[in-house]
Amino acid sequence: MSHLISQEGFDKLKEEWHELKYVERPAVQARVTAAAAEGDRSENAEYTFGRMRIREIDRRLRFLDKVLDTAKIVEQKVPEDNSIRFGATVTLKDTKSGKIKTYRLVGPQEIDPLKGNISVTSPVGKELIAKHTGEKIKVTVPKGVIEYEIVEVVY
Repeated sequence: MSHLISQEGFDKLKEEWHELKYVERPAVQARVTAAAAEGDRSENAEYTFGRMRIREIDRRLRFLDKVLDTAKIVEQKVPEDNSIRFGATVTLKDTKSGKIKTYRLVGPQEIDPLKGNISVTSPVGKELIAKHTGEKIKVTVPKGVIEYEIVEVVY
C-alpha cells in the first residue's frame, strides 16, 4: 500500500525522522544512561520517563520508516481539464450560511486542520476530486448535510 504525499510533506517527514534518530534519541539515551548510573532504578523518575520516551521515539521511527518506504510523491500540477486533484487549494462557500472555507488537498500524513490541509480521503476531499469551479458538492457531517459551492481552485 502506498501513501500519497506531496514533496513538501515527504521532506517534512524525512526531517522529523532525522531529528528523532540523530538528535533526540541520542540525547534521551544519554540522560537515561546517566540516571541509571545513580543507582536504584525503581524510584528514579528520570530513568523511568527516559525509557518511556525512547519507546515512543522508536515507535514513531518505525511508523515513519513504513510511511517513507511506501510513499508515492504526487506531482502537483494543473490538470488539463482544470479539475480538482491532489495538491489543489480549494475555496468553498457554504450555500446556506455564505461562510467561506479554504482547504488544500493533501495525503493522510500531511493533515493539519489549523492550516486548512485536509486529506483527499476525507469526506470533503472525496467529494471535491474531479470537480470544477462553480460546481456544488454535498457533504454528510454528524449534524446533517452541508452543501458547498466551489468558488476557486488554485495549484
